[in-house]
Amino acid sequence: MTTSAFQIGFVGVGRMGANMARRLKDKGYRLTAVYDIDRARSASLAKELGCSPASTPAEVAKGSNTVMTVVTDDAAMRVLFSESDPAGLLPFGDGRLFINCATLSPEVHVEIEERAKKQGAQTLEACMASSIPQAREGTLYLMCGGERAVFDRAKPLLEDLGRSIRYIGKAGEAAKVKALVNMVMNINTAALAEGLGLGAALGLDLTLLREVFSQTGAASRVLETDGTDMQNREHDCYFSAAHAAKDSGIALTLAEAQGIDLPLAKATYAQYRRLIDIGKGELDKSAVAELTFPGRG
Repeated sequence: MTTSAFQIGFVGVGRMGANMARRLKDKGYRLTAVYDIDRARSASLAKELGCSPASTPAEVAKGSNTVMTVVTDDAAMRVLFSESDPAGLLPFGDGRLFINCATLSPEVHVEIEERAKKQGAQTLEACMASSIPQAREGTLYLMCGGERAVFDRAKPLLEDLGRSIRYIGKAGEAAKVKALVNMVMNINTAALAEGLGLGAALGLDLTLLREVFSQTGAASRVLETDGTDMQNREHDCYFSAAHAAKDSGIALTLAEAQGIDLPLAKATYAQYRRLIDIGKGELDKSAVAELTFPGRG
């Protein structure tokens, strides 16, 4: 399929959604409409991209054959795919492809697939293990779940958004993998915050400490992305503490269903919940260091 085969709308144009839309515009795709609960945000992006600022998700679906959704949580997704709301996506679902990129509970992806099928639509979960720069550059890491034929239909589009496109399995399976990716990432982030925080309390040179970490068993991806930010208290948001808590919570729910106890994941979840409780949930996940460095918090 060529770019002309896709008429693409976006629902949810925050930091990730907006940059994915910009990327597709740069690649020559036709963008039809964008919608966000922050209407000023979607109006501004629509003007930038030369498409329509939709007043409802239904307007996006009506004028598109492919809709990318990038929403916050399970509740938002269920509203978007309501079977009774005329402003939702499903009234114009027939023949549409819905590509859903949010980190959600696996059962929600299964539920949404079932609802969409009733309306003649197809869905694919395309879970993202990347951040804002990768969305803009088209180098996302995408884990996909749904019917294989739907994945094949979406793949040419996904290849213009990501550097690695992995088909995991049926609906909900990619969401399980994504929950575990973020669970481990969050644990690593909290552990790094504790290591650097203790180093600060001991009076160590934190730049030197980070270099030693990078050359030993303490090395990690989050050391590369978050270590300097923790040291310098620079927590501009790429992936919020609130989202970290949500995603660790999804993983803990999966573990509970399997009868498995995950003490590290529980402790990490508690740390991110503390950040939310003290009003710092919209800072980057690196802000977990505010709880471990002496003199902060």
